[in-house]
Amino acid sequence: MSRIPITKEGELFLKEELSQLKFTERPKISEAIAEARAHGDLKENAEYHAAKELQGLMEAKINEIETALSNAQIIDVKDIPETGRVVFGSTIKLYDAGAEKELSYKIVGNLESNPEKGHISIDTPIAKGLVGKFVDDEVSIETPSGKLTYEIIEVKHI
Repeated sequence: MSRIPITKEGELFLKEELSQLKFTERPKISEAIAEARAHGDLKENAEYHAAKELQGLMEAKINEIETALSNAQIIDVKDIPETGRVVFGSTIKLYDAGAEKELSYKIVGNLESNPEKGHISIDTPIAKGLVGKFVDDEVSIETPSGKLTYEIIEVKHI
């Protein structure tokens, strides 16, 4: 199995999420299942079935995070010399010519992706179009929503 790239920041976030699920959420769900069991007949006990379904989803999420962390290649972008080149983990300030505004993205692994925070997956068309480019490059990227044109203003390893 190939190693999954993840930023140092993403590793810390996933470890915190895993801890929260295992030591806070798991006991709460176990308690809800025990409480629902106490209500009697489990065949028609909606609370019990809902809690069991929630438990299954949570255990799947725990398994996904544990697997990802065990297969992760942790990349601390701060250890990579800044050359103005876009690499995994870098934060890029762009000028969007079409919208006439500045944008900022951090290129991260799939599990860390959070577009609302400006964290985009290395597998997105935008990230693929930016990786390997340099400050002052103009980049045209084909996306499902159309062609985007950016000028790379700044590349930081933060």
